[in-house]
Amino acid sequence: MVDQGKACSQLNGMRDPLGEISNKIAMARRPKGAKDSVITSMDVPMEVDLCQAFSEMLRKDIEDVDADDWEDPQLCSGYVKDIYWYLRQLEVQQRVFPFYLDGVELNGRMRATLVDWLVQVHTRFHLLQETLYMCVAIMDRYLQAQPVSRKELQLVGVTAMLLAAKYEEIHAPSIVDFVYITDTAYTSAQIRVMEQKILKELDFFLGRPVPLHFLRRAAKVCKATAEPYMLAKYLMELTLVDYDMVHYNPSEIAAAALCLSQKVFLQGCWNLKLSYYTGYEEENLTPVMQHMAKNVAIKFKYSSSKFMRISTIPELNCTYIKDLAAHLLGESRQLT
Repeated sequence: MVDQGKACSQLNGMRDPLGEISNKIAMARRPKGAKDSVITSMDVPMEVDLCQAFSEMLRKDIEDVDADDWEDPQLCSGYVKDIYWYLRQLEVQQRVFPFYLDGVELNGRMRATLVDWLVQVHTRFHLLQETLYMCVAIMDRYLQAQPVSRKELQLVGVTAMLLAAKYEEIHAPSIVDFVYITDTAYTSAQIRVMEQKILKELDFFLGRPVPLHFLRRAAKVCKATAEPYMLAKYLMELTLVDYDMVHYNPSEIAAAALCLSQKVFLQGCWNLKLSYYTGYEEENLTPVMQHMAKNVAIKFKYSSSKFMRISTIPELNCTYIKDLAAHLLGESRQLT
């Protein structure tokens, strides 16, 4: 029997984008061995400030998409712009750096294998989509800060899933469930020890925004219909496995996914209104869309009727997708 509280949570879709995030500024760590190991709050917001400056120039001629929401307290129309401004700062402060596994025992292929397994665990437990994104973010942030052996890699992944589930889910799986899902490769005690290590390393700051927060906002701006919105979600989820994309910010991933989805379905263009509300112009999103086009071949999860068979639509074989993917397929970086 399906738990009614959890079912309602999954159906409602819209979730508080701030959750339990503190107003305290977290400090992001660079990979081990890099110079300037800590970024202060003074260094981080520069790219967000540039985005805000661009947005301010456009404000006069842009429709206020929140003007009619003032009667609904859950939509926070009076604060929504400040909320997303804060999330844009937070995603930069808790960034993941490109190719952070260089010089260590692990590599991108191992990470991809682990993430693919975590997606299966996530599906098996029927967890929220936010839980999956948060799990991968926690895992990446820990791996870039601490050296981990191959033997411990799956332990880090399953512990990150446990932490994300505790943060996002109404009824999170128990630690015994995670021991079972690893085929008893790790004990409850080992998972608890790793949980303490991750929380200590991340200083208990788990509230990194996920692409879904930004996609919902952008979809509202352009009034996206169901199929383009589902395709954008599919394109975003493909990025989780791609080690070459770990450094792209969640807001950037969401904007690029929606932009590419629009082009696939020939539904409008990336206009001034979307540039204002997302903070990205189309030309800035092209590198991200190229990576997404490269990943389109991964179809398993979204080929089911539950997800509208979105990964099997013939539109994904269009010339635009192939041309975007061609650049990276010919020049993909070899991971050793």
